Amino acid sequence: MQASFSELEYAAKKKVTRRDRFLSEIEAVTPWSALVAEIEPFYPKGEGRGRPLIGLERMLRMYIAQQCFGLSDEGTEDALYDSQAIRRFVGIDLSRGAVPDATTLLKFRRLLETHKLTQRIFAAINVHLAVKGLMLREGTVVDATIIAAPSSTKNREGKRDPEMHQTKKGNQWYFGMKAHIGVDANSGITHTVVTTPANAADVSQAHALLHGEEADAFGDAGYQGVEKREENLTSPVKWYVALRPGKRRALPDTELGRRDEQIEKLKASVRAKVEHPFHIIKNIFSLKKVRYRGLAKNTAQLFTLFGLANLLIAKRRLFAISAQGAS
Repeated sequence: MQASFSELEYAAKKKVTRRDRFLSEIEAVTPWSALVAEIEPFYPKGEGRGRPLIGLERMLRMYIAQQCFGLSDEGTEDALYDSQAIRRFVGIDLSRGAVPDATTLLKFRRLLETHKLTQRIFAAINVHLAVKGLMLREGTVVDATIIAAPSSTKNREGKRDPEMHQTKKGNQWYFGMKAHIGVDANSGITHTVVTTPANAADVSQAHALLHGEEADAFGDAGYQGVEKREENLTSPVKWYVALRPGKRRALPDTELGRRDEQIEKLKASVRAKVEHPFHIIKNIFSLKKVRYRGLAKNTAQLFTLFGLANLLIAKRRLFAISAQGAS
C-alpha cells in the first residue's frame, strides 16, 4: 500500500523522540501473534449489520498504548489524533480511516476484564520469555507495594470504594490496594501477581507468590516468620528474610556481627530485583493511583502492566537474542 503524505513526512523527520524510541521498543519485544491468539476466541466476529468490526490487533495495540501512557479511554482517543507516533504504533492513517472512539476501547477493555484475558496476556508473555531462556525458576523474590485509591466520597455512590482499605506504613496512613508479586531471582521477571486490599499483611500472601519449583525465596523484613505460618509448614522452600532494621542496627561490631551484616547485604542485593517491576509500573506507566473502582478491574490492568514491564526488563536480552539469530 502506498504511504500517505503524512506518513512520508513523519518518516523523514530527523529527531527521534523518547516516545518514538519507547514505542519502537514495545513494538519489537511484544509477541503480538501470541497475544492475539489468546484473545481471538473471545473477540466478536463482526457478523450481522452495523459498523465493520475493527481488527483485533489494532484494538490490542490501542489498549497497550493506553496502558503504557496511563491514559483514559477518552485520552487515548485524543492521543491518537494528536500523536503520529501513537497512530503509527496502533496502525492508523487518518487519511485512510477513522480512529476507534473511546466507547470502542471501553468495550474492548471490558471484554478483557470479563474473560480474564489480561491474565492470559501476562502468561503468554512469560511463556515467550521462558522459551527465550530468560526465566530460570530456581529462586523467587517476593514483595508488595501499596497503590493508592481516591479516599474522597464525592462520587455517584457517595462513599469510598468498599473493596479498598486503609493501612499504616511508618507514620503515614494509606487508602487503597496492594499488589503482591513473585519475581524470578535471576532475571527480575515477575511470574506471579496477587492483589488484596491495602490492609492485608505482606506475609499473608507469601505462599501464593511461589510457582512451586523454586528452592529459595527472598523477602524483606515484612516477611519475618513466614516459614512458621501454617500454609508454609510443609513447603520445602528455604526462606531468606531480612532482619528488622532495629535488629540489623544492633548487630555487634564483632567477627560474627560483621559476617551477619555481610549476609544481610547479600540478601538485599537479591531482593533488589523486585524493585524494578514496581518502578516501571509506577514511574514509567504512571500508575500512581488506581484507575478503576473495585479490585477486579485494577487487578486485570495490573496483569497487563506487569506483563509489559517484563518485556521492558528483558528487552536488552531479547534484542541480543534477535541479533544473534540474524547473524
